[in-house]
Amino acid sequence: MIIAQEKRKENIAEYLLYMWQVEDLIRAFNLDIERIQSEIINHYGVDDKTRAEIRDWYESLIEMMKLEDKKISGHLQINCNTIIRLTDLHIRLLNSSKFPNYSAVYYQTLPLIVELRSKMPQDRQVGEIETCFNALYGVLVLKLKGESISDETLRAVAQISQLLSLLSAYFLKDETSPLFDGENDL
Repeated sequence: MIIAQEKRKENIAEYLLYMWQVEDLIRAFNLDIERIQSEIINHYGVDDKTRAEIRDWYESLIEMMKLEDKKISGHLQINCNTIIRLTDLHIRLLNSSKFPNYSAVYYQTLPLIVELRSKMPQDRQVGEIETCFNALYGVLVLKLKGESISDETLRAVAQISQLLSLLSAYFLKDETSPLFDGENDL
């Protein structure tokens, strides 16, 4: 909860990847709040009130995962909504002449996105931005498992990270001071 709140304020891409990791962590503990309490929450160096808030946060995520039938796989709707918002901003940035740097980074990344999407089964196709997140998350999981990652993959991830970093920066700017004020933005 504490990390999620910080990441949400600072970098929406890091926040989303963190939330995906939390979803998988909850699944690894079989949605058992008592196990999460003993293995994770009790190890936070925080006061009892904050510890209770963290437990409440995990409990609410567990409840959402049950209600949304995400106990085995998939992402919570709150995380899907973040992808939707990022995709919307991505499209608006590309369609605007005000952000040529974003378009340039996107077109440098596009061949990688196309390649990644071509490797996905037809029934699991997702949008470009979610494809980028899937790639980063996949590499994160490989690193956590201690598996080797090819130089080619690391270069691709660096390029994808550049795009998502720029998108995240625009997302935060847009939240504090909207980047688009109407039809005159194109």
